[in-house]
Amino acid sequence: MYFGVAYYPEHWAMDMIDEDIKGMKEMGVNIVRIGEFAWHLMEKEEGQFNFSFFDMVINKLKSSGISVMFGTPTATFPAWLAKKHPSILSKDENMQTRVFGGRRQYCYNSHIYREYSKRIVTQLVEHYKDQEAIISWQVDNEFGHEGSDMCYCEECQSKFQSYLRDRYEDIDKLNEVYGTIFWGQTYNDFEEIPAPLKTITTHNPSLQLDWARFRSYSLNDYAKEQVELVKKLKGQHQRVTTNVCGGFLNNFFDHEENVKGLDFVSYDNYPVWGGLREPIPRAEIAMTHDFVRGLLNRNYWIVEELMGAQGHSVIGYLPRPNQAKMWSYQAFAHGCTNMLYFRWRGMTRGAEQFCFGIIDHDNRYGRKYREVQEVIKEITPYADVLNSEIKSDIAVLYDYDNIWSWNFQPQSVGYDFTNELMRLYTPFYNLNTNMDVIPIDRDFSKYKILLIPTLQLIDKDLGIRIKLFVENGGIVVFSFRAGIKDKNNNINFKETIPCNIREISGIEIYDVESLQPGQEVEIIGVGEYEKKEGKCGVWRDIITPVSATELYRYNDKFFGDRACITVNQYGRGKVYYIGGGVDIAIIEDIAREIALDNNIPYIESEEGLEVYMRHHDNQEYLILTNHTSEDKRFKNIAIGPYGSKIIKKDE
Repeated sequence: MYFGVAYYPEHWAMDMIDEDIKGMKEMGVNIVRIGEFAWHLMEKEEGQFNFSFFDMVINKLKSSGISVMFGTPTATFPAWLAKKHPSILSKDENMQTRVFGGRRQYCYNSHIYREYSKRIVTQLVEHYKDQEAIISWQVDNEFGHEGSDMCYCEECQSKFQSYLRDRYEDIDKLNEVYGTIFWGQTYNDFEEIPAPLKTITTHNPSLQLDWARFRSYSLNDYAKEQVELVKKLKGQHQRVTTNVCGGFLNNFFDHEENVKGLDFVSYDNYPVWGGLREPIPRAEIAMTHDFVRGLLNRNYWIVEELMGAQGHSVIGYLPRPNQAKMWSYQAFAHGCTNMLYFRWRGMTRGAEQFCFGIIDHDNRYGRKYREVQEVIKEITPYADVLNSEIKSDIAVLYDYDNIWSWNFQPQSVGYDFTNELMRLYTPFYNLNTNMDVIPIDRDFSKYKILLIPTLQLIDKDLGIRIKLFVENGGIVVFSFRAGIKDKNNNINFKETIPCNIREISGIEIYDVESLQPGQEVEIIGVGEYEKKEGKCGVWRDIITPVSATELYRYNDKFFGDRACITVNQYGRGKVYYIGGGVDIAIIEDIAREIALDNNIPYIESEEGLEVYMRHHDNQEYLILTNHTSEDKRFKNIAIGPYGSKIIKKDE
């Protein structure tokens, strides 16, 4: 089991390296990650490669029994490269160049940048392919983060046109799919098609979705090229990964495609960042781990685990004593098997001087150092448990085409896909169930329950797959706006929504309403939920049940006879439809009923106390994480503020 830190020895005087290594060893470190931002140090002048600094560092680490993950340095290129080839710099939608000085400002479609990337990566990996201390390569760093997945430069515009030519072949076919007869946008040639730069009103929705697909293709093609190069050149004992950053449901690239070909996925876990007055909700942190685990359907590494307050210009919330330790336990619960913390020591210069590490700027080994030391000591005996496979009966499904479609046309000011995914995820999380978060084109037949948030793009093939799942006894929970569009991002014609799932959901929808911030409508329970009431915001589908049973209806003058939430028996399964952004408490009641009816293992716990179940060697283990500042109890076990603990279930 590996425990380590992100280490930047080049930031400090050379005589500090021995002190650092000694401190790391005493903390329990057996791996460090280095090099991912050090291109200039390796190639100070074009074509003049020098790895002597890292040779020295690696030899010192190796002599102390510390392994190395080495990052290819292509996320931050040297100034001389930008000066010589300014065309490598990406441009925003206003065609403003993202000048040298930040990071990741390269264009994925720049053939010049690709050639320079290949050269530095080739030189680096060939130099270290036989270095036994280097056990893994990290390709680039946080692909697509901070808006770097978007570029509108001239090269991207030209390649977008070529991408469309390959996709549609015939310009008349594209015109038909896009409906360019509207607003007189009909094209005579692919070279007339614009990238969606700033314009009056908005661009064609089908063009916008194809642009997102093109952005995904561009990034992933660059990533694939580098991954394949590293795998070709590396030593047999070395593995290949890349580090996924947070906010992935708002990125314009398909993460599953991005990690294909990797030996394992890595993740940068930041439950809080600059400007946040408190961490993101505990359920959302858990969901991010389930998402990362779902990318390759197996456990993963964390190569940046937050320990201190973070921020570039504005600093965020300070993790309370033991809170960062607790987040480590939560990550291990959800499938992390090896963990590196960010960072060993906070930097005193540069853009990240307010990103605090294990060691603060005073260079004292304080509380955070001791917390990491405790995590390593406490977690190591459970290595076999944490390496075990996580099996889930519940899957949350997402589709990037669908997410991008919503991004371009949110339909309600209050709409956010992550929020709507969490509206379905959180009730089952609060029951402490195990869940997978996976792409919708994955085989989902092994699950008992599918949670499908706001899936407005449903074609006939997907509708058939979901229908077969339900017929065979599966349970599906849809939320609003399901099945209104085809895969070209066009609304279905002569079809009553929800299209391609109308039969299995047993409903028809003739009226809909976008609800704006602060605008909510009342809903009231029916039948077994009678006397229960709640609110619905963001959106509402005004549902007419056909074969479905209504569970909640709207409580207003005009639509009081229409349903908000329904359930329909179909074959041996059931389909729930939640017609708006309803209160979490309402969905929690339904989630508990679903879990009971389908023999889904769940665990009752106090509010704020997460209990995650793992299995190993015919024994059940529970990982307890208290996400609150209050004392909690589970059975007869006391868990202090932000406390964490692993127990056997029968203890």
